[in-house]
Amino acid sequence: MADRVTVIGWDGSPLTDAARGALGAATLVAGAAHHLALPEVPRTAERIRLGSVALAARRIAGHRGTAVVLADGDPAFFGVVRTLRAPEFGLEVEVVPAVSSVATAFARAGMPWDDAQVVVAHKRTLRRAVNVCRAHTKVAVLTAPGAGPAELGLLMEGVHRTFVICEELGTEHERVTVVTSDKAADHTWRDPNVVIVVGGRAGAGEDGGWIAGRDPAAGPRGWTQPAEAYGGGLGEGETDLLRAAQLARLGPRVGDLVWDIGCGSGAFATEAARGGAAVIAVDRDPEACARTEAAARRFGVQLHVVPGIAPHILENLPEPDVVRVGGGGAAVVNAVADRRPQRIVTHAATRDAAERVGRELTEHGYRVECALLQSVELDTRAWTETERSVAFLLSGELGRSETPH
Repeated sequence: MADRVTVIGWDGSPLTDAARGALGAATLVAGAAHHLALPEVPRTAERIRLGSVALAARRIAGHRGTAVVLADGDPAFFGVVRTLRAPEFGLEVEVVPAVSSVATAFARAGMPWDDAQVVVAHKRTLRRAVNVCRAHTKVAVLTAPGAGPAELGLLMEGVHRTFVICEELGTEHERVTVVTSDKAADHTWRDPNVVIVVGGRAGAGEDGGWIAGRDPAAGPRGWTQPAEAYGGGLGEGETDLLRAAQLARLGPRVGDLVWDIGCGSGAFATEAARGGAAVIAVDRDPEACARTEAAARRFGVQLHVVPGIAPHILENLPEPDVVRVGGGGAAVVNAVADRRPQRIVTHAATRDAAERVGRELTEHGYRVECALLQSVELDTRAWTETERSVAFLLSGELGRSETPH
């Protein structure tokens, strides 16, 4: 019974001596059609067309002989190695890597990629991949059928990006095309492909540095920033401690889409975006929208600001993961809950208003928590009170079985 498998990466270049040696001794070879057509594959070897890696791993585990798996690029980078190493197959895996398709795509584009986010898009993760593209200025997307450049472009409506689409890298049919995101759906693209998504304003620390991808330490320390960081004059629902509590309840993260309804100064929206989430900020006041865009520029984050009146403006927005309702009361909370985000936070000035919102959330199947937050700001030179703030903080959470995302 086979207990060892050699996984060979292929990027269109001539195979290395190690790869040719492993292939020459193979009695079973698994791979895609273009891999199995390579002249180095022994004619006498059993061949498996690689579809389900798990099924292939079971065949390999039961094979009496020497097994080789061929895969595109670096098979240890979002590739077959993870599945083959699963304990249930009992396989010892040796890897002969090639240049990854992501590295090749950036090489074709003539761009560095240490500052890029890398995501995998298939039908189940397409939404989250799009949210990463909304939130970051440079993303490589490894696509799949039904979750390719056209689908990415359609879901990025309202957010302008440039797509560098690399099709069938390493083959004689390789093609590299540059289009704007709104034009990607006008074409038919060949699989497999890698899409480099670039655009948006440059953020702090996105010129390369000490860590691959987005630098989590870029910008000032702290979940929330003082009012002065946003030009002062924050609204009643935008105090530092209330914002910190709302961020803690929502927990926005990379891959999430956050709605901030009634964004005011843009303080909450900016701070959610600093955590890596995609954010759509909504306000009926053009001045508030302008302040939010200015805050995003100041902190170097990506935001999509949508002017309009809630709840009507929400109808055409993409599905959110978590939502902050900064204004509009129970009517807006009701409309948001109809969209079934995993978590919703809002605040109320009175207990009666808090009860109304709480009932709306409960009737929509959310588990509701409410806390009375009171903060007192002191002048530490004389330890005298300078400002007092009181608000009811409400949060609603769907049960895991009810969460649509």
